[in-house]
Amino acid sequence: METSDRNLQERMARWRLILGQDSDSGFDRMNQGKPLELTQEQWLMDQALAAIYNQPSQGGFGPGGPGAGRGPSSPRVSRWLGDVRTLFDKDLVKIVQADAMERCGLKQLIFEPELLENLEPDMNLAATILLLKDQVPKRSKESVREFMKKIVDQINRLLESDIRRAVTAAVNKRQHSPIPSAAALDFPTTIRRGIKNYRPELKKLIPEHYYFFDRTSTTAANKYTIILDVDQSGSMGESVIYSSVISCILASMAAVKTRVVAFDTQVVDLTETCQDPVDLLFGFQLGGGTDIDKSVAYCSRFVENPKKTLFFLVSDLCEGGNRASLVRRLGELKESGVTVVCLLAIADGGKPYYDSQMAEKVARLGIPCFACNPQKLPELLERALKGQDIQNTGR
Repeated sequence: METSDRNLQERMARWRLILGQDSDSGFDRMNQGKPLELTQEQWLMDQALAAIYNQPSQGGFGPGGPGAGRGPSSPRVSRWLGDVRTLFDKDLVKIVQADAMERCGLKQLIFEPELLENLEPDMNLAATILLLKDQVPKRSKESVREFMKKIVDQINRLLESDIRRAVTAAVNKRQHSPIPSAAALDFPTTIRRGIKNYRPELKKLIPEHYYFFDRTSTTAANKYTIILDVDQSGSMGESVIYSSVISCILASMAAVKTRVVAFDTQVVDLTETCQDPVDLLFGFQLGGGTDIDKSVAYCSRFVENPKKTLFFLVSDLCEGGNRASLVRRLGELKESGVTVVCLLAIADGGKPYYDSQMAEKVARLGIPCFACNPQKLPELLERALKGQDIQNTGR
């Protein structure tokens, strides 16, 4: 009986946290007129949630006031952020932070250095910061940069090794050279073909033959050119962040030439900032109109060898310029031999937003036009560089 009562109390406490302070009287009646007891941790949860969900008229985060329940007064924002990260798992932290931004005006507070240090890295928050970066006060610029670097590091850990492997595998293909070079050693082929010579007593593989990539295939004349033409309208926040990191990974590889272009109604070439993904991110100006046709025209001038050029248009295809000219220009690029791919979104979650009519017109040209999960990007890149079908990649 005692165990049953304890389970009932726990269930009631959970529902009390979900329904908030306004439900106190109902739970008191259910508890035979006695106040429902919450643990110290549950009181902290109640305060953290009440700060944003129980004070729509007051904006939350104030001292005392409604929503504080029977516990201490509502925490200040810096403490609130610390409590949220301590009390909830990371996925819930991101949801609560996003709700706080919308409901309580946290948008005006995120540029305080001590607050940014407590914010859990999140793509939506990063996109919001990019939208507001011109409003960042001087005292917070370094904290904002550190916050964005956390996001960049997360994406790097997710994608860098796979992208490097994909490009190396595609560009070098199966071309080998008899000229030995430590830098050009083809480890996968050497291990795969020498696995039969594994010596258990030594716990070593002793290859009969070493394979080296033909380095002449990566000379300037033979390099692949990868052009990323990135829409910087407000709806492309997450795509811009992923594109920035991917661009810098590619730019650091000697096997390919990388060019990064950003556009709204104007076109900005950001290739020179590709050494640092955070610098590249801050080169984007999220918001404004869209003239995709103008940007495609600009990028076309960098096509030297169409057969060895990949053109990625990262956009929602909501064209504010000449729609007919855009379709014609993309068709001309494809007909010339350029591999053209339209990425409607590069996001880890959420539904893609795009102009379906324009996407249909582009797809009719034989140009793959889809939303791509970040983990699928290396596979897409490798297949595109190898000239393989990519229609079903990333779906």
